[in-house]
Amino acid sequence: MDIPLHYFDEYIGDRLYAALDNPFAKHAAVTAQNATASFASLDWSSTTAAFESAKAVVESWPGLSSLRRDSVLRQALSLYCLTYVGIFVLYFSVATFSYYAIFDHRMEAHPRFLKNQVRKEIAYSLEAFPMLDLLTLPWFVGDVRGWSMLYDTVEEGPFGKQGGALPWLYMAFSAAFFLWFTDFCIYWVHRWLHIPFLYKRLHKPHHKWIIPTPFASHAFHPVDGYLQSVPYHMACYMFPIHKYMFIGLFSFVNLWSIFIHDSDMLCDHPLEHYINGPAHHTLHHLYFTCNYGQYFTWADKAFSSFRVPAKGDDPLVAVLAGLEKKRQAEEDAEAERLRALKAPEMKRIDSGLGSEVDPESPAPSSPASSDRESSVERSEMARPKRIAKQRTSTASATSGTDETLSRPRREGLRSRK
Repeated sequence: MDIPLHYFDEYIGDRLYAALDNPFAKHAAVTAQNATASFASLDWSSTTAAFESAKAVVESWPGLSSLRRDSVLRQALSLYCLTYVGIFVLYFSVATFSYYAIFDHRMEAHPRFLKNQVRKEIAYSLEAFPMLDLLTLPWFVGDVRGWSMLYDTVEEGPFGKQGGALPWLYMAFSAAFFLWFTDFCIYWVHRWLHIPFLYKRLHKPHHKWIIPTPFASHAFHPVDGYLQSVPYHMACYMFPIHKYMFIGLFSFVNLWSIFIHDSDMLCDHPLEHYINGPAHHTLHHLYFTCNYGQYFTWADKAFSSFRVPAKGDDPLVAVLAGLEKKRQAEEDAEAERLRALKAPEMKRIDSGLGSEVDPESPAPSSPASSDRESSVERSEMARPKRIAKQRTSTASATSGTDETLSRPRREGLRSRK
């Protein structure tokens, strides 16, 4: 990290620190007492005395402008700002590109995709960055102060004095060994984080994202992220590695972490048994107990935690099935609505003779049915007349019969008289 720090000091740091003087120093009286003030000289006899003595101590502190480039405090402050800005820019640039260019947005319709998940992933990542950078700061300070095994030029590295191709072969070997070493260490760190005691306290927040997006790559507990980053920092303290090579590999690690969280289930390709890609890590988020590796699958195979991606495991299958079910339901609802519009709306009425239905919007009838309906109506209209006529005929017949029956009785009465 001394290379980024050098360019930062050259173009920004020197001017920045020159402007950051102690704002309390101008209020201090130039006395020997202020020059030698320390926390040991604080006067606790009274509140006023304590305040005045503490003020003198703060005023005696040197401003940041007095810090030289090789000051540990300045290096720590600069490295913290550099790493924070670096991870911020890398996270938002690469994750945003992956989210809009690679991530299949149909996955957001998955039943286990959380509401406002992308916003929550970003918020969780931003909460983790400050503490994560603070935890990794000692490793970077050690790199800058020469405590690691990083080297600047090929000549300074292993076999550098011999020249020829051997130093370059070692550089290639160191890169491959870095990937193998960190992959093996991260496999076990990751697997240990799934021990219930550690999982509940550290790793569970990252598995909140069952269907992850690229923004979930850094959405974890800061201690969880730090523990999985320790192998990267340990590597340059354990074996020699070129500084530029280390910066490139460290950047690649962060890019890979974003890449494997895009939920893309690429199956049936020749590398799926060797490279731990997005499909493998998607299965890890779905099932929790498989594919702990970072780049390769050999550790998962060696320790019986490997699960090969299959098309049936693709969460997009469930998404497409759900979308098809939703589409079919919408079509059925639309067909039902159309049938309801075509059918007449029937209203129940009570005529006193029983329940009847009254069609408010009768369907158009054919000519034959219209003739039958007219005939029925005429028959119904003529029915009262027929009934009245029958009643008249019956009354006439009855009166005639009575007259015939009563006439002999009257004649018999007359004859008796």
